[in-house]
Amino acid sequence: MFTFPKKYDVLVIGAGHAGVEAALAAARMGAETAMLTQNLDSIGQMSCNPAVGGLAKGHMIREIDALGGAMGLNADATAIQCRTLNASKGPSVRGPRSQCDKKAYQFRLKAVCESQERLDLHQGGAARLVVNATGDRVEGVETHLGVRYEARTVVVTTGTFLRGLLHVGMQNQTGGRMGDPASSFSDSLRALGFEIGRFKTGTPCRLNGRSIDFSVCEPHPGDEPPPAFTFWPERLARAEDGRDLFTLNEWRDGVFHVEQIPCWTTQTNERTHAIIRDNLDKSPMYSGKIEGVGPRYCPSIEDKVVKFAEKSSHQLFLEPEGRHTREFYVNGISTSLPYEVQLAFVRSIRGLERAEIIRPGYAVEYDYCPPMQLRPTLETKAVEDLFFAGQISGTSGYEEAAAQGIVAGINAAAKVLGRPAFVPGRAEAYLGVLVDDLVTKGTNEPYRMFTSRAEHRLLLRADNADMRLTARARELGLIDDTMWAAHREKLARLQTAREWTATARHDGLRLDAWLRRPENDRRSLPADLRRDFPDSVWEQVETDLRYEGYIRRQEDSVARARGMESKLIPAAIDYLSIGGLRTEARQKLARIAPANLGQASRISGVTPADIALLSVWMERARPAAG
Repeated sequence: MFTFPKKYDVLVIGAGHAGVEAALAAARMGAETAMLTQNLDSIGQMSCNPAVGGLAKGHMIREIDALGGAMGLNADATAIQCRTLNASKGPSVRGPRSQCDKKAYQFRLKAVCESQERLDLHQGGAARLVVNATGDRVEGVETHLGVRYEARTVVVTTGTFLRGLLHVGMQNQTGGRMGDPASSFSDSLRALGFEIGRFKTGTPCRLNGRSIDFSVCEPHPGDEPPPAFTFWPERLARAEDGRDLFTLNEWRDGVFHVEQIPCWTTQTNERTHAIIRDNLDKSPMYSGKIEGVGPRYCPSIEDKVVKFAEKSSHQLFLEPEGRHTREFYVNGISTSLPYEVQLAFVRSIRGLERAEIIRPGYAVEYDYCPPMQLRPTLETKAVEDLFFAGQISGTSGYEEAAAQGIVAGINAAAKVLGRPAFVPGRAEAYLGVLVDDLVTKGTNEPYRMFTSRAEHRLLLRADNADMRLTARARELGLIDDTMWAAHREKLARLQTAREWTATARHDGLRLDAWLRRPENDRRSLPADLRRDFPDSVWEQVETDLRYEGYIRRQEDSVARARGMESKLIPAAIDYLSIGGLRTEARQKLARIAPANLGQASRISGVTPADIALLSVWMERARPAAG
């Protein structure tokens, strides 16, 4: 066994979306950080859809960006189509989404990691965790090559690689994704006493665009002007000497420039569904070969045909995988049927009659650790200084992984550097909703974020993520002086704009009153009344004015809930000693160990009566503790 000579503050295992955000955040905060991955050429790889964002997911990317994270800027730099979903609906449910050049996204992110100060990259497969003699504190990791990396904290972001098993029909093979080996690292976690579960996910086939008849498909262009994720678009400047090969877009003359490529839509039909129904006995999911639970909100085409039998068609999106490839991702037909069946049902679809499959669809089963084994910082309860993030915690999706990654990376670094933990609240960020749902409620299926999961979603809009989180990012050391100065300038402009709307007049009304009317917006104002405020400032002013009453109501609700969140539960509490608590409540409270009454109240099976008893017990216990 060879011990690597440098001991790290933070060691991140895995280099997917969670691992990248964790490693970059820790390094930006000043922690000596390492990233260990099986293959350095797959850093930030988009294993499934070549796109990021959407409803609620786009909100989380904006929040990651507000904390100085990489996903939003990298998506903007490599986007080939940008849209805002739900643009015609209310501001709380609008979600930015970008189709990206898959390889440009991956290679640019690799370059970002290679250039980050205090971040070292290492290639190797993690074999087992190194822990202290009592097995309750992590000290590093050993690889299959016999190299030991020592670290004060470890963040595990292993994605779908833990005992991964790939299925195409009745054929299966080990792997974390097609072409990459699986990892037995979960055996090390099981040996340390972690509960291990089994989930599954899937991906559709990819087609050669040369074999698609686009003339019978419906084009879906991007929005003009294209929406950006990042709050600091000025950073999108391409190198004039051509060195920045993977930054495709730029911010020039105050405008986000993207050469957009259309997506296309077509539909399945009754013949497609008949082929699938006739071959369900060859589906590993329906024949019982797959044991893991799949994602409810991203069903396979087999599930759609069976569970929505009344539907005669399902919409499919043909999405280009890049600017310089003819490979197309078929969004909507995730499948694990045999190759020949995939080819048959694909060629039954309008526009795909002569389609060539260049990569088959497949399902992947993998190990995960039920997330109620985690604290709100994403540190494990069983082993100190060990953090989990991403699909190992039961989530599904790039954005959910990246969101956990940045939270785990911040907290791992904060613990080493002696800084306060970062635990965003449910009223502060979707990141807070995500983490609280996982550690408090757990999940029995791959978790996906929706706007409906956030009870205060009007406060958690995509447009105001920087207002909610960038000051916290500055305190944590996550953003530099240039970014902070730009944020302060935006705050000043926002304040000036609010003062302007409270004094200027239009059509006989004060401007703030005029803008509250749903039929009015800034685009209808004369140029002199719009002044030189950017769209991002006007958007926030308009939203705050138009939804002022609803926002105030939600803020009042948050203030009431804050009282429950401030009542901390002693870490050493013995729930068995509290008379009157039901057995179910005692068991769940003991297992989850909520930090405060607010978290305790959100545990499934814990009733208001249980919370009342716990509150009374805490009040009585306080004088004794004093």
